[in-house]
Amino acid sequence: MRGISKNFGPVKANEDVNLEVTPGEILGLLGENGAGKTTLMNILFGAYQPDAGQIRVNGSPVTITNSADALAAGIGMVHQHFHLASRLTVLENLLVGMPGRNGRLDRAGTLARLAAIADEHGLKLDPDSPVSGLSVGEQQRLEIVKALFRGARLLILDEPTAVLAPSEVEGLFAALRSMAGQGLGIIFISHKLNEVRALTHRCVVLRHGKVAGRIDAPADTTASEMARLMCGHEIVPPVKGLSRPGEPVLALAGISTAGHAGMKLHDVSLTVRSGEIVGVAGVSGNGQRALADVVSGMVRPSSGEMSIAGRKVTAFTPVEVQALGLGRIPEDRMTTGLVTNLPLADSMVLPRIGTAAFSSKGLLRPGAIRAFAEEQIRAYDIRCPGPFVRAGALSGGNLQKALLARELAFDPRVLIAAQPTRGLDIGAARFVHEKFLDLRSKGCGIVVVSEDLEELLVLSDRIAVMYEGRIAGVVDAADATVARLGLLMTGAGKAGAREP
Repeated sequence: MRGISKNFGPVKANEDVNLEVTPGEILGLLGENGAGKTTLMNILFGAYQPDAGQIRVNGSPVTITNSADALAAGIGMVHQHFHLASRLTVLENLLVGMPGRNGRLDRAGTLARLAAIADEHGLKLDPDSPVSGLSVGEQQRLEIVKALFRGARLLILDEPTAVLAPSEVEGLFAALRSMAGQGLGIIFISHKLNEVRALTHRCVVLRHGKVAGRIDAPADTTASEMARLMCGHEIVPPVKGLSRPGEPVLALAGISTAGHAGMKLHDVSLTVRSGEIVGVAGVSGNGQRALADVVSGMVRPSSGEMSIAGRKVTAFTPVEVQALGLGRIPEDRMTTGLVTNLPLADSMVLPRIGTAAFSSKGLLRPGAIRAFAEEQIRAYDIRCPGPFVRAGALSGGNLQKALLARELAFDPRVLIAAQPTRGLDIGAARFVHEKFLDLRSKGCGIVVVSEDLEELLVLSDRIAVMYEGRIAGVVDAADATVARLGLLMTGAGKAGAREP
């Protein structure tokens, strides 16, 4: 890519960017949220057209106007949010869009190619499994297989480890190294700098749409040096300090569900006190999402009780739990967090649109809505053209900051945050952590559901581990290690006698 530039109105998403990848190379692409990484890759994959610059593949200029052109040029992309048909099987997802043979779907040829890819790179999948029944890691594996199946010689991976458990990350890295060993070029976008150091051969760093630097030996470069190049300043980890837990602000007793999000809850009991952070760990699909949705009032349990600040929850609706003082940062910011087709300002006030702050006698107060959004954009450094930009036009990290701003602006008694820093750069993640610790010091009780064990160890006072819809154990953060939590996550460990 030579001299690539792309503007969205007054925002310069990319400015005169040069980037190259050679066969067998794993190139890291680093930068803060909004630095232009995903825009650059969307240009390479045909989702956007550059305002200036040229793309060459194998030395020859190419014009890429859509994803079909990209695939024809041997370029595949695995997006942060997967593009799969959930009601179809693995095999049927591979067949979608393929020409077939003599007017018929080439099932036999597809099965043979799927088996060959599995043998070559360890990417094993059951061809008859419906996508809706696959784990997140298996869905990602299918996205990679789709790209290879269509002949990709350059593979773009946008935040591929954000949704994976540690064991799944190891499997992914083994597959990527195998692909590179067979001559594929790989562009690896990630905010997890230790993973970048372990995997990539070279890195390009973007800042404010420009190339801020290049790293020729990532393994010999510290994560703090990478972070400084990304952010332009030193990143200092937040100081957790001692917790002073008070009275219970969230209590679950014997919560079970009939079936939700692929995993039932079974007799889950958990107490969160004011002034403490309780982390919830577990391999994806072991009930964490169902737990978050019950606490958020999205799902009514089949049995058990829940109370917030001493008041029993009866209706289990978002309106009820919000009125009792609960703030919610959902796992899926694109569908249950913000309304991406609305202006950002509208999405940021929507849960409280009927309150006196934003409406009067059934009429909206546009000035108040705009002022609130502008205040939060400044306070949380949400990088966007303004409060009335379409919410879906923001980067994932900026969407996450908008969600955080919306919920924290109203001083919740309890906050439940599911995957709160997924896809955030190191500076933005530190900002979120500081906000949580500040809330904790003010007496808020916080539940952090995360598959990032390092994040839970940094933030939590206690960590509850879920396995097959149950709480396998609760460990004091002072006694927790990645190894011990990992055993509990697989159902093999013991947490000790700590009460939930």
